Amino acid sequence: MYRIIYRKAAIKGLSKMPSPIRTNFLTVFEALAENPDRRDFDVKKLSGRNGYRLKIGQWRAIYHREDDELILLVVDAGSRGDIYK
Repeated sequence: MYRIIYRKAAIKGLSKMPSPIRTNFLTVFEALAENPDRRDFDVKKLSGRNGYRLKIGQWRAIYHREDDELILLVVDAGSRGDIYK
C-alpha cells in the first residue's frame, strides 16, 4: 500500500473545495493508495511535466507516484482553471 503525502498547496486547495468534492478526492486517493493502477477513476498522465492529474467534476488534483518508495505525493488541488498555472 502506498503512503499519501499532501503538500501545503494541496491541503489549501482541498480546504477551498465544497465538502462533498473534498470527500470524494480523499476517498479516491485512499483507493489509489491501495492500487495506483486502477482504471475506474479519471486519471491521466500529464504531458510536458511529471505527474498525474485526477479529475472530479470541475476540480483537479496533481500528484506524483514514487513507486520505489510507495508514495503518492499530492502536489496541488484546485479548480479547473487554476490548477495548471
